[in-house]
Amino acid sequence: MRKIFNCLALFLACDSNVVAQQAVPIVKADIKGTNVNYASNRAPLIAQQFIKLPVTAFKPAGWLYTQLQLQKKGLTGNLGEISIWLSKTDNAWLNKSGKGKYGWEELPYWLKGYGDMAYMLNDRTMIAQTKFWINAVLDNQRADGDMGPLITNINGNRDLWANMPMIWCLRSYYEFSHDARVLPALTRYFQWMQSYPDNQFLKDYWENSRGGDYLVSIYWLYNITGDKFLLDLATKVDKNTANWRQATNLPNWHNVNIAECFREPATYYLQSHNQADLDATYNNFNLIRNIYGQVPGGMFGGDENSRKGYDDPRQAVETCGMVEQMTSDQYLLQYTGDTFWAENCEDVAFNTFPAAFTTDYKALRYLTAPNMVLNDSKNHSPGIDNNGPFLMMNPFSSRCCQHNHAAGWVYYAENAWMATSDNGLAMQLYQAGTVTAKVGKGQEVKIVTDTQYPFNDRVGFIVNTAKPLEFPIYLRVPTWCHGATVEINHRAVHVDAIPGGYIRLNQKWKNHDQINIKLPMAIKVRQWAKNKNSVSVNYGPLTFSLKIGEEYEKESSIATAIGDSRWQATADPNKWPSYEIYPGTAWNYGLMLDAVDPSTSFIVIKKGWPADGNPFTNANAPIELHATGKQIADWTLDKYGLCGVLPQSPVKTTAVASNLTLVPMGGARLRVSAFPVVGVN
Repeated sequence: MRKIFNCLALFLACDSNVVAQQAVPIVKADIKGTNVNYASNRAPLIAQQFIKLPVTAFKPAGWLYTQLQLQKKGLTGNLGEISIWLSKTDNAWLNKSGKGKYGWEELPYWLKGYGDMAYMLNDRTMIAQTKFWINAVLDNQRADGDMGPLITNINGNRDLWANMPMIWCLRSYYEFSHDARVLPALTRYFQWMQSYPDNQFLKDYWENSRGGDYLVSIYWLYNITGDKFLLDLATKVDKNTANWRQATNLPNWHNVNIAECFREPATYYLQSHNQADLDATYNNFNLIRNIYGQVPGGMFGGDENSRKGYDDPRQAVETCGMVEQMTSDQYLLQYTGDTFWAENCEDVAFNTFPAAFTTDYKALRYLTAPNMVLNDSKNHSPGIDNNGPFLMMNPFSSRCCQHNHAAGWVYYAENAWMATSDNGLAMQLYQAGTVTAKVGKGQEVKIVTDTQYPFNDRVGFIVNTAKPLEFPIYLRVPTWCHGATVEINHRAVHVDAIPGGYIRLNQKWKNHDQINIKLPMAIKVRQWAKNKNSVSVNYGPLTFSLKIGEEYEKESSIATAIGDSRWQATADPNKWPSYEIYPGTAWNYGLMLDAVDPSTSFIVIKKGWPADGNPFTNANAPIELHATGKQIADWTLDKYGLCGVLPQSPVKTTAVASNLTLVPMGGARLRVSAFPVVGVN
């Protein structure tokens, strides 16, 4: 496995100072034992390094809590009243017959985020709304075990895709409620699936691509019940799912399918024990990034589909794709213990995902790109692989993203902490909040985390325990971090802080013990040699974009809604406007970099924490970088109205040098994040 990690690092680790690519060792967790407190992989499944905690285990604070509250007040919390696909009239999810005008992926897409937010925030109104839909699914299960809408796909077979995300909703509900109906209902459904003829099973495009979402749920149920037929069903699912094990190709190049489905071989690896299955998932990631992912922000150019020749940073990815990539990263971290997946999850979460929304989360755009300097309602095809107003901020930005975006932040919060196979806890995604979990032989502990990470480099913990208790705490050290230090009760302790590994703290913890970790951040300039020798600029896990003036123009959501989005008749469009965003300042700058040490070309400016608690805006950014650059006169909007293709660096220009401000990429709705480099005249 070391070979896999080093090969992936070789591809990804064009290091600071714009040096040549070199292998950077990734340290895999190697934790022995079997967790006695939480259901984890039963034999013959391979024991995972980390185990997901129940949905209610972590209560976020700080900026992450703010994002969830904004979602609750925005689209996520109100879609039930405005989206036609969540209508309670003529909805196939509400009928035992499975018939109805409305009812496919939209409801479970929305519910898997909305419901988890309800449980995490302990919001009674949201919980009641979630239970309404969950009860309908459980109460309307048919006698043969099937459930959900009876939709016939284009092959004339029963569509099985929509039930995949709904089962994820049922899993979270069980973690929250331990409702005795859930496990028997899922068992009956999976028995029905096992009897489904192979020649009709998972044959349609969406279900065929996404069979891995069933695998996750099948193994979840097996780890609780131990029913052996589930392993046979998993093999059936794997056999009939699209082949994500191709060395030089993918089954299809749809951006969401890639982000969601590339993990399927690694999921089945838990059962097959076949190293080639695990290798295939790493290869899938490598393949798409090598061709279309030579850009900052953790994603790749997909628009609707990745296309040959469309690999510039102006190519975008769906908001759905961001959510699914973060979800895949979270599962692969559990399966492999490889911290790379935590870092990719952070990259997407900090640098790409927040910019897909207006700051109040009441509108979103279908597509977001690393270089994106105009958001209007025009059709930009074929520059992007979509026909219609797919760039502007719109509360009805396509049926899928409109609903599926709800899971992004809440899934991130659920995976901040994980249980370990030696009955400890691991902090994976540093966030403020409180985790309540069982450790050791079943004793409960609470750990309160205080931090503004990734906007600063310090994370503090307070352990709360009824009596002294021995258990291990693991703290992840990012690969970009050198010289991490730890204090326990204000005394420095010696730690083996290997970048890309974990610090293991194992002692008898007393009530109110304090831990502090410092993760020093530094400027690193990353070169994208395969994309015109452009560069991106990082400070710790944050990538920075040129600060561009953003001028918002309000538009009618009725006039600009994407064609497959529909309102409920009682929805008030005046409360849910759309926005075009135009650049108020010049954007076509290249950076001037010191040839010996490019990192010295930037000055880090730390500012006060935003009063509203939301750091993902240009105005509120608590960190800025100051730099110097020059305008590139012939780098303009192209004939499709998109940011022009990057010029080859180094770029010659006679323009005068200008002082530039760079802001965190995740708060920049208009952005240039992959920069040309200005050459010496």
